[in-house]
Amino acid sequence: MISTKKSGSPQTRKQAVAEASSSRVVPKPVPDSQAQDPRTYQIDQLRRRYSPKETTAPDGATSLLFKIKPSDPDFPFELAALECDLRVPQAYPDEKPVLHVKNKDIPRGFGINIERGWDGLVEERPGATLLAHTRELDKNLERFLSEQKAETVKLVTFRDTRHVEVQKPQTNEPVQPKQVSEPTQPKPAPTPFKYVPEPSYTRDEIAAAKERRALEIRQLEARMKRTPEYRRSPDGVVYTLPLQPLKRSELPPGLQSVRSLHLIIPLIYPLQNLRIQLNNVEPEDAEPVEDLFCEKAAEQQQMSLMSHLNYLAQNIHKLAKQAQAQAPKAEPAAPVPEDQPQDTKETLSKSEDSHIQVIPRPPEWNHVDGDESEDSSSSDDADEGGAVLENEEKEPQVAMPGETPERGTMLSFPSIELHGIEILQLSILGISVKCERCKTVNEVTGLKPDVEKTSSCKKCATAFAVKYRPTLVHEHSTRAGFLDLAGCKVADMLPSTFVPICERCSTPAPGLVSVRGSSVTNVCRDCHGHFTFKIPEVKFLFITPGSRPPPTAGPRRKQEKLGLHAGEQLPSKGACSHYRKSYRWFRFSCCSRVHPCDKCHDDQEDHINEWANRIICGWCSREQNYSSAVEACRYCGRYLIGRKGRGFWEGGKGTRDRRMMSRKDPRKYKRIGGSAAKDKET
Repeated sequence: MISTKKSGSPQTRKQAVAEASSSRVVPKPVPDSQAQDPRTYQIDQLRRRYSPKETTAPDGATSLLFKIKPSDPDFPFELAALECDLRVPQAYPDEKPVLHVKNKDIPRGFGINIERGWDGLVEERPGATLLAHTRELDKNLERFLSEQKAETVKLVTFRDTRHVEVQKPQTNEPVQPKQVSEPTQPKPAPTPFKYVPEPSYTRDEIAAAKERRALEIRQLEARMKRTPEYRRSPDGVVYTLPLQPLKRSELPPGLQSVRSLHLIIPLIYPLQNLRIQLNNVEPEDAEPVEDLFCEKAAEQQQMSLMSHLNYLAQNIHKLAKQAQAQAPKAEPAAPVPEDQPQDTKETLSKSEDSHIQVIPRPPEWNHVDGDESEDSSSSDDADEGGAVLENEEKEPQVAMPGETPERGTMLSFPSIELHGIEILQLSILGISVKCERCKTVNEVTGLKPDVEKTSSCKKCATAFAVKYRPTLVHEHSTRAGFLDLAGCKVADMLPSTFVPICERCSTPAPGLVSVRGSSVTNVCRDCHGHFTFKIPEVKFLFITPGSRPPPTAGPRRKQEKLGLHAGEQLPSKGACSHYRKSYRWFRFSCCSRVHPCDKCHDDQEDHINEWANRIICGWCSREQNYSSAVEACRYCGRYLIGRKGRGFWEGGKGTRDRRMMSRKDPRKYKRIGGSAAKDKET
């Protein structure tokens, strides 16, 4: 039998052996191929994982070109893939592998941060494989991009022109003795950059900074966490937040599409300054504004994070104007006065660039016939001339319509057919979009170029915005423009207005309405030439995501003002001419309006009444839910209909005794039914 008595030794749930003996610990087995040739084994792992392009350098190093896509679903930066050039030395693993970032859209300073981060990962785990290092790089990519941009220096090659001899023009004038020139003073050497050491902080300062950072981040999350744009990086440094400028119309065109930003909060904030990055905007317009905001935030360190965001939303248009005023403007060269002799002008030009020979412009080039255009003369100059002409001024370059920034959703017409048409332009666009909240299809018509149009969903009343940026369609380009969408996604193109330009006379035709699958043929009004265009299919290519607008509760119904006060009676206690003993008003669910009865509703409204769910007591004017089983008010307890039992049938709820029933009630003298009469006789 099993004894039920407790043994003398105390019972515990601990294991008998806390730690295994070191002699029993067995290391992880290493494959023979890795032990014999670790370099080849690890390169094969990268081949199976990334399928890289391989090249071999003269020194025997292997160069692997591959792309790493960020695996973090909440990656805050707009980076499709990181283009890596991994160089594995011949003596690997004795020598460390080197990583080079090849992305052209990543500034060189941030690329250096990624390369330094790779070197740190290799130093931390020298025994790890190359594949393990690439996985660690993917995990820490956001942290490397969030660091301060490394300083870079651009090297410019120097061209030695001392071997070029200056050819002096031969003249018949007597040679004058050379004048002794004054000794030139040497130019002052440029002042070297001063080394500024990084500030150091005490433990108390760092502890206080972390405490304040945690407090302000809690306030920030309490205000912004429920917004659709809110995102938080895993390390808690980068926050994606919505931005609604107070005066969006006063912003430059490159900043009007801003709807969100990246707020970069250092780990020892406020000892280190804040930084921001505006999303879905032109970088040349956004960077000066970001720098000015960082300067303002550094000056006002007593402000909280929410105060900084509110300041930016209310004053971003002022920062943009200040940035435009501080932008360096090209100063025009001072013109040479007319009374100065020609020799002086030549000496000035020769002193500036001694290796440049000035060839006088032939007089016949300056003669322009009336029929020829300026373009023909300028093209002749560009083709025939081979020397540098200093006296000519360069014309300012005008931005062409085809230089539209590629962002948002691209609209294109593959397999478009153009006959007799030089250029086709989309002047008025109509599209159907899907609401991102309820996926309901809504129609947006009358979209004009570079004009933002806002609307709301017909089902959930969520606001969305659409902006169309056009491009010209011709035989070498099928792009029709780009769509900036917020709160919706494009579904299809509706009938739109196109403006074709005749191929013969370059005359624009009036707007012609067309849609996918239709063919349009017309005649030019100037040269009477026929032209035709057909759009077999329409495609929408997603390039960059749009931002979502703030959630809205939809249009509120205008409340009906009845002028009622709780505790006071309704007019005539709520009774009307149709029902004298009904002391209540009904709020009908069909229109949410208040009427004394259904007949009063039908007399004053233009629709059929529906069941009323709420009533207003005629004694105390308090609104409450309606139930046919409840005959008294919930607040004052008074009856809402006349008292029963006064000698009338009242639908079976009143008097049923014929002796007590009033003679005015027709049921008093009605014939008793056959079954009831037989029961009475028996």
